[in-house]
This record gives sequence, C-alpha cells and structure tokens, in this order.
Amino acid sequence: MEDVLATAEGEVLVKLVKLAQKLGLKGKHGSWKEFLDFYDKQLGSSSLSDPSKRRKDDLVAFLTTLKKKEDLQLLARVLKLDNDVFEKCRKKSPDETTEQRLVRMTLTHDEYPLDYLFPSNAEDWVITGLGKKKMEPTKIEMIAIDCEMVLCEDGSEALVRVAAVDRDLKVILDEFVKPNQPVVDYRTFITGLTAQDLEKATLSVVDIQEKLLMFLSEDTILVGQSLNHDLKVLKMDHARVIDTSLVFKYNYDGTRRPLRLKRPSLNHLCKCILGYEVQKEGVPHNCVHDAEAAMKLVLAILENGVETSVPLSKEMLEAEKSKLYLHKIPCNVPYEELNGVVSRDIPHEVKPSKKQDRHYYSAIVVFRSPEEANQAFENIAGDLGKDSTGLSQKQVFLELSSSGPRYVLIRKMVEDDLVGEVSAEEKNASSKKRKREKDSKETRERRRCKPLRRKKQRSYVNRR
Repeated sequence: MEDVLATAEGEVLVKLVKLAQKLGLKGKHGSWKEFLDFYDKQLGSSSLSDPSKRRKDDLVAFLTTLKKKEDLQLLARVLKLDNDVFEKCRKKSPDETTEQRLVRMTLTHDEYPLDYLFPSNAEDWVITGLGKKKMEPTKIEMIAIDCEMVLCEDGSEALVRVAAVDRDLKVILDEFVKPNQPVVDYRTFITGLTAQDLEKATLSVVDIQEKLLMFLSEDTILVGQSLNHDLKVLKMDHARVIDTSLVFKYNYDGTRRPLRLKRPSLNHLCKCILGYEVQKEGVPHNCVHDAEAAMKLVLAILENGVETSVPLSKEMLEAEKSKLYLHKIPCNVPYEELNGVVSRDIPHEVKPSKKQDRHYYSAIVVFRSPEEANQAFENIAGDLGKDSTGLSQKQVFLELSSSGPRYVLIRKMVEDDLVGEVSAEEKNASSKKRKREKDSKETRERRRCKPLRRKKQRSYVNRR
C-alpha cells in the first residue's frame, strides 16, 4: 500500500483523506485531525486541516497509519475505481460471456482490491492494453502465465523464469530472467533452479514486459493462480484477469457456515477438477505446467460447465476437527487465562483472534487430534446447545474474581458426521473428473480443427 500511495496523484490522495475524515477512520495516531496534532508538533509546522492545502507527503504519512484490513480494502477499492477499464469489467452486462463472468467474479471478490493494488504509476511499471487496437468481441483471447521467483539480498523477490500458454495450451513464452539484485535464496526446492541455471540468462524484466505486450490488448484476459504475485514481479497491471484462487472456493454440505480456510491451492484444484496432481511433494514446480493447469481449470468451466466450488479434503476436515472456537470473550479477560477454560488435562494451544470490537473477542483452541478436541468438548461442564449455523456449542462460566462473573461460548468447528459426507463427495467427484478430462481433450481437438466456427458458435450461445 505504501508504494501505491507514494506514486498516486495528489488529487487522489486528497480524495482518500477526505473519505477517511467522512467515515471517521483512525490510524496509529487517531483521526486525520488527531494525526495532524501529533504530526505537526513533531515537525514544528502549522496545522492546516484542509487536505487540499497539505503537502503530498503529509497525506501519505496519514494514510499509511491506517492498518485495519477493512480500511485498507476501502482505500484500495477507491484507488482501483479511478481506472475506467477496471470499473467497466466489474459491471455485469446483458450479453456477458462466461469469460467475462469469471473476470467479474475475480474483480468483485473481497480480497481483490488489496491483492491487485499495484504502484502502476511507477516508472518501471507497465499498464497493459493502453494504445493497443481493441479486439472484436468474438475474438477475446486468454493467456495463462506463471512465474518463478527468488529471494534477493535486499529482501525483495526477483523474477527468474516466466511461462505463458494460450487458450489451446500452446506455450507462447518460456524464458529465464537475469535477477537484478544479488540472490540469497534460489528456493531450489520450489523453483528447481540453481545459480548455474541462470548463468546464461540475459533477459531483463523490461525484456519480458516487451515480449508479453506483443500478445496483449485491452480485451485479452490474463489467467493464473494467485496471479497478483506474478503481475507484481512482472511489474505489469492488467485490468481483465481471471484468478483461479479467487474464482474457486471451498464448499461442503451447504447447511452450515463455510469454514474459514485459506484459498484452494492449485494442486488441490487440479486434483478436484482435473483429476491429477500438478505439484507433487518433493518435486520442484514447473511454471509451464502451472500455467497450463490454470488455463485447464478455466477451460473446465467454459467448456464443461464445472462448478466453482470444490470439496474439502479429509485432511482439511481432520485439521478443523482438531480445533474448538471460543467467542463472546470479554475484552477485559486476557487470553492467557483461557487455557484452563476448555481443558486442564488435555494439551492445547489458545490462539486469540486479531479482530475484536469494544466488548468481545474470539479465539481458536488447537488440539493434537480430533479425538482430543472432541474429548475436551465433552468434558466441558456447560449447557449443550446449537449456534445459529447448527454447530454444537456450550456456554461456560468464567471464575475470574477480578472482573466479576463472565461467560464465554465454546463450539465445535465441524460436526462429527461431516468427514464421512466429504469423503463420499470426493469419491463421487473423482469419477466425474475423469469424464470431464476426456471430454475436454475432445473439445480442444475439435476447436483446433475449426477455430473460427467454434468461436462464432460460443459467442452466439453466450449472447442468448
């Protein structure tokens, strides 16, 4: 965020500060006026509260004190909305194609504003599609990219390899890149690369930008898994993107609140949707294979209509069953005092949530196994009930003499019968994957033989 704010126009920064004033956003030193009292006192300058009459550095200094995730997402969204192309992509149109729907799903995801907020106005960054001839609606193309990065001496990441494939899974780019900083970690276990592999590399990031720009227009759709990381090291900002980590989501029986898990990994998506592992344990990544996998996932939606929800694995459910959730914890109760609330005999770790309101906070209690978590829950002396989503829950009295009588709620993360349901779902999905994989190959072969007819047919169907 700091890099983006530093390169933003003064008018945009004024707009952001005024918005922060209107919404009462507060940073480390309070609101805008409270910040100025502190800031001007430190610098010995006059206190002008009108943002339009302050220096750009003053505005940036205040905005960088805002650290709450929801505040940062708001600022990021406002910054992105200044991009006309971005705003156009976010809106649903009557004749929206499936490709455009996936772009919109990416751009309207809650995590998108922060993930894709880039310092695009910096000198070494490229905003793609500008000045390029606009493509016909029936000729929208997709390109999947994936990059490998190494860790540099200054703590930054450097691009060392980039791969790109087109819609037909043809490799259109596969190049090694010379790092522009001394490398301290080649991450060989991930990248598969060593110093010797890069000795003959001569291309720079600028060279790669130029090569990629040959394939990109305003209407080209870039595809990738966590594509924001790739665009960041490429120093390229592109409006139309399909990020498979944002399009796909975890799902289970649909009657309870979704589990708060990380985004599905590329490997998990490939196993669920495509029926194979693209990244095997102990084997380094291959960015060509990863780019192909991201494109295959998108094609599975476009050509076979697969759902964008994927089942949880048994391992994930087991991990969730090894936890209990504490909520409605009074803020005046230190989380260290919660260790004996759940169990005094079974080893566990209490992890408080980073978020809390003025009165309460929550915490996760982690056990060594589902059996121990279940036993701890059974041993809790409290009234058994259900929360609003149907999960088992108990109310527990806290014996804290210093703060008076207090209660907390302790519930399970997953019901016991859910693992069996997920296992059956995975088994049923596995047979469908094999059929989809076969159908997908046949579809691509037909499209290679009659590309023009296929594209026209797809456009006609989507317009209907």
